[in-house]
Amino acid sequence: MRDQEFLLYRVREGAGLLRDMARIIRHYEQGRGKRKDGPLFYSAIHRLLELAGQKGFYGNLWHCYLADLLVRHENSYSIGCEIGGEVKGSVELAALHDLEIFREFFRYDFTGLTRALEVREFDLATAYDGGEADGRPASRVYSDGIRRQICALARSLGEAGSAADMKESLTAFYQAYGVGKFGLHKAFRVACPGGSPDAGAVRIVPISKIARVRLDDLVGYEAAKKKLTDNTEAFVEGRKANNCLLYGDAGTGKSSCMKAVANAYYGKGLRVIEIYKHQFRDLQALVGQIKNRRYKFILFMDDLSFEEFETDYKYLKAVIEGGLERRPDNVLIYATSNRRHLIRENYGDKIEGASSVGSGAARFSEVRQDMHAGDTVQEKLSLAARFGVTIYFGAPDKKEFQHIVWELALRNGLDLPREQLLLAADRWELFCGARSGRCAQQFIDDLLGKQRGTLCP
Repeated sequence: MRDQEFLLYRVREGAGLLRDMARIIRHYEQGRGKRKDGPLFYSAIHRLLELAGQKGFYGNLWHCYLADLLVRHENSYSIGCEIGGEVKGSVELAALHDLEIFREFFRYDFTGLTRALEVREFDLATAYDGGEADGRPASRVYSDGIRRQICALARSLGEAGSAADMKESLTAFYQAYGVGKFGLHKAFRVACPGGSPDAGAVRIVPISKIARVRLDDLVGYEAAKKKLTDNTEAFVEGRKANNCLLYGDAGTGKSSCMKAVANAYYGKGLRVIEIYKHQFRDLQALVGQIKNRRYKFILFMDDLSFEEFETDYKYLKAVIEGGLERRPDNVLIYATSNRRHLIRENYGDKIEGASSVGSGAARFSEVRQDMHAGDTVQEKLSLAARFGVTIYFGAPDKKEFQHIVWELALRNGLDLPREQLLLAADRWELFCGARSGRCAQQFIDDLLGKQRGTLCP
């Protein structure tokens, strides 16, 4: 097997199984290695079964593994297909060369090999049944939709009559879903050492499980949700859009809205990357990795705020607006915060000069603190001003809070008298300390965790 002859698809991550299988096949065809390769073949079966449990594959796991290698590999052909459709020229010929090698792996008949090695359990990996009603186990890595598409692609590649047919199926996948982690996942986080000087040190890591939240799940805030979706839809459709700041009281659904946005617009090419403020000095390196992809990226900063002594917000200001390099058209920044102005202010910032305060030591202290108080105020307000869209999420009043509780109770099938339910919710809110959607959800969760239909006295 020609696993060392790839031109474009020189796989590294996850390729150990491919190399081991190629070695087993070579040894069998050369008439040697029976004793030595039997345990290695069992190890390969074990890894295929583990792959099914991890990624939710079913059917022919060997073919699913090979298809997974192809859809995750970023190279000049796969990225070119993702961005502009089918690639022609020398790159296409190189891709056909590699797919001919993959076709040998797809079409290899293991019957003689398994008989020679006395390994009869390979059928477990070539006709895998997940044991569920539809035979399809859940994935801990991919969404159900992507998992099904990879399994369907594996069947198509296994049945292809030529490398050209394989290329046609694979190219269609790249065009529809993309390639690599950005094509196969909707949300990511940044793993990088703070202050790393080069893009290579910044790793964008997929988030395998994101809460299945929809905007309709958030009761109320219709005007705020519409403002958010209007801006996001303009962005994913290639029209002008603004950076967006969601601010307001705690527990009002700001972060939930962002999870819902990631779910709602994934099919339209939106990807969300979560980044924390201690990583802001790596923002330029992060943007360098994503600016030339076809996807639309939202850099998401949750619960964003800065104390007076924290200065990393200056890196964020430069990326949003104000640096020499223009922010790419496929990148926006969304943030949530409990503060409208993001950076803590104090009364000293408002003092225009020493004459506006007392005399003596107090006045001298203020002069030492800041001679240009107006400039300090502008510096602290300038970050929030770079968000073109600001959306307020306020704490609900009593009537709105009761409406949220009632709607959540109906959605969760709690068949309880309305007055009794709302009275208990009011008692719960007193212990919570504040009315919010989060408080209402916690109250409903508490009811669901107890015997159905009962309320604490």
